Amino acid sequence: MEFLDEEKVDNQLGNSVQESMANVQTDSEEHATVGKKNIEEELSGASLAPAHSLWTTDARGSVRLRIEDGCPEEPVTVHQMFKASVEKYGNMYALASKKNDKWEKITFLEYYQFCRRAAKSFIKLGLERFHGVAILGFNSAEWFFSAVGAILAGGIMTGIYATNSPEACQYVASDSKANIIVVENQKQLDKILQVCGRLPHLKAIVQYSGKLQQKLSNLYSWEEFMELGLDVSEKQLDDIISSQRANQCCVLIYTSGTTGKPKGVMLSHDNITWTANHASRAGDVQPADTQQETLVSYLPLSHIAAQIYDLWKGIQWGELVYFAQPDALKGSLITTLREVCPTSHMGVPRVWEKMMEKIKQGISQCGYVKKKLVTWAMSVSLEANQKHMQKEDEKPFLLSLTDSLVLQKLRAELGLSCCQKFFSGAAPISCETVQFFLGLNIRLYEAYGMSESTGPHFMSGPKVYKLPSCGKVVPGCRYKVANIDSEGAGEICFWGRNVFMGFLNMEDKTREALDEDGWLHSGDLGKIDEEGFLYITGRTKELIITAGGENVPPVPIEEAVKKELPIISNAMLIGDKRKFLSMLLTLKCCSNAETMEPTEELSLEAVEFCQQQGSQATKVSDIIGGKDKEVYRAIQEGIDRVNSVATSNAQRIQKWTILMKDFSVSGGELGPTMKLRRPIVLEMYHKVIESLYQE
Repeated sequence: MEFLDEEKVDNQLGNSVQESMANVQTDSEEHATVGKKNIEEELSGASLAPAHSLWTTDARGSVRLRIEDGCPEEPVTVHQMFKASVEKYGNMYALASKKNDKWEKITFLEYYQFCRRAAKSFIKLGLERFHGVAILGFNSAEWFFSAVGAILAGGIMTGIYATNSPEACQYVASDSKANIIVVENQKQLDKILQVCGRLPHLKAIVQYSGKLQQKLSNLYSWEEFMELGLDVSEKQLDDIISSQRANQCCVLIYTSGTTGKPKGVMLSHDNITWTANHASRAGDVQPADTQQETLVSYLPLSHIAAQIYDLWKGIQWGELVYFAQPDALKGSLITTLREVCPTSHMGVPRVWEKMMEKIKQGISQCGYVKKKLVTWAMSVSLEANQKHMQKEDEKPFLLSLTDSLVLQKLRAELGLSCCQKFFSGAAPISCETVQFFLGLNIRLYEAYGMSESTGPHFMSGPKVYKLPSCGKVVPGCRYKVANIDSEGAGEICFWGRNVFMGFLNMEDKTREALDEDGWLHSGDLGKIDEEGFLYITGRTKELIITAGGENVPPVPIEEAVKKELPIISNAMLIGDKRKFLSMLLTLKCCSNAETMEPTEELSLEAVEFCQQQGSQATKVSDIIGGKDKEVYRAIQEGIDRVNSVATSNAQRIQKWTILMKDFSVSGGELGPTMKLRRPIVLEMYHKVIESLYQE
């Protein structure tokens, strides 16, 4: 695709959602009639596309749905789900965006109309059936309109991580045959302009935030884009919508590519709509006509967890979604949470850890009496929550007292004073973090699943809670445990309406993931207790097999080291095909507020640890290379304690080293959801690792 420089744009472009709004009002009557169609009549037309297999790797393909006694619900398309919600919640607020320091809200009916307008503009730009619309940028109302609009217009929506390099963006846009790419701002636009010569399917780029800094053919501001489709008829759009079937692909989620190329996970309308409806029930989500849930959208929408939680569940249950500021993870999230006071909040483990660090820092700066009071209140809450885990209604008097006097104020500091449900997903959370929040009288409900299961397959919730499990299987889904070992652990396999269609254009990878009976193999090792609670013990691909043939799951050992040593940020066990185990360690550091890069400065918690050992260290360079004998001795003692409870000699850590810098997303060691990218770390620190094994 060629982008020709024409002229610098005039500076007349302004507020995106609101300016479009003026135009929406004029044609709202015209397609408000679309909402008059009876829902039953709409659903009765939901025949499925012919399909002979449970999987496909073709974007145009269709699959057999896993409809059975446990999940007999009528399959619906994304449009049918949205229409049903507009009928129920049309006049309720759906989305809130902050413009000029004020929250501006739109209703579900307005939201639906915006999506239709975006769809008509995509049609005008030449979006072809089953071709991609790729969205690159931070969460916003325009992100949602583009996502839903792309699907209504017959395309396939795919998010691209905002942290992706130009090459990584090119891979996703090319693989999904993206006709249109929607970018947030100039920074993201620059990435696409660098690679657009290698995107033969690309027809247009739309920028949804900030003024266009250059005028290029086929580059549109959001306002220009929303005007494009005004002459596309309602009938033309409705014909495309009515041709859609629930067993066809509508969403692509790209895996983060920790082991090789990212894989395009194809999700059907039924995957999205069934999961948004049924997985949420396990988390005790309330429909808006009972109690409208409010939440803050800030995690990457290109990841399945945030997309299901913020976008699709929001439509299904009539939730009010507030959009955080783009610098949410650099520190503004808590400000937004305090303003919004959400009823439900989801974080990845690193987000909960950052909140924990913020509270710990606040406590450490309190006076002696206040510090004692807070520590006592948190110990009361932790003990009561551990004792009364299964008894939802029983709250001991002492807990109620400490909660109202102390803990409620701490939760308010985080903006979680009205929050009733707290979820953690996308990566395993440590026991230390879970217990810290129990001390604040906050139960973190862990969900477990994968992109290939449209997000959650097991969930914890107010009625399904047991530490340290990931909850029980989502009602309507099934599981089995394959290749069970002597300790009762094996590979967790999934079955249900949430299981994906296949990997786009990757037949071998699809056959690896789905066995011949259609079960999805997770690659995760776990065990199920007699009550049906799941405990994850590791990953089959992460399993270390030593030179002596001993199987060692690394995660429990790494977690044990971090628990023993509060100065340690990341611990990675090494030992595959080696004679003994060794470990790479990083220290807890402060981050640069702008770039989120870890700095050399030790965190408050790390400095306190050093002081307890009689060390004055405040920087990583004060410690590494054996400079700080006290800290090295304390770390060795912590590792000795972990080794003392090892199940065998082969599972003991023989050597360790501290790296110069903590792991980060920008450094490449962590994926977009803060997961450790083990193959990348092995490559990056190859020389360091080899030095540990030199005779």
